[in-house]
Amino acid sequence: MIKFFEYNWQVRDEWFDWCNQLTIKELLKDRRGGVGNILYTLFHIIDVEYSCIRGIESKEDVVFQFADNNTLEKVKSLSDNSRNEIAEFIKTNLGGLKEKLVSVSRDEDKYTFDEILQHIITREIHYIGQLSVWERELELSPVPANFIGRELTRGFINENE
Repeated sequence: MIKFFEYNWQVRDEWFDWCNQLTIKELLKDRRGGVGNILYTLFHIIDVEYSCIRGIESKEDVVFQFADNNTLEKVKSLSDNSRNEIAEFIKTNLGGLKEKLVSVSRDEDKYTFDEILQHIITREIHYIGQLSVWERELELSPVPANFIGRELTRGFINENE
């Protein structure tokens, strides 16, 4: 599962690079589908990912406000900062917890640790697909979504430490 987190983070970084060619007006433009616009979609991915991981850790939720993170630079910084904490947790806590039942804020049900991790991974892939639709509408070159052929050793999660 670690490789899928690394994949999502690598693709997310490529989307941040891709977004540099757009104006803030284009990043915030209301679009059809998804959660509304390009920048908020990236923010939403990060916010929910962080919230779910904190739930697994039995830590209090930290709810990020989009109004405080409404530029590409701020959303990228939020991604980088939360990723460091998440990577450290994933690196040290995947073994033996797969069936542990946990609660996450924003949901009253209990899920296994594994189910939450799979949810985080698949929903980011879903939202990246939404971004791909919008980039095609803008007639711009796409961010490659292939898993195969990627070097997934960029140091997000070093299992050997």
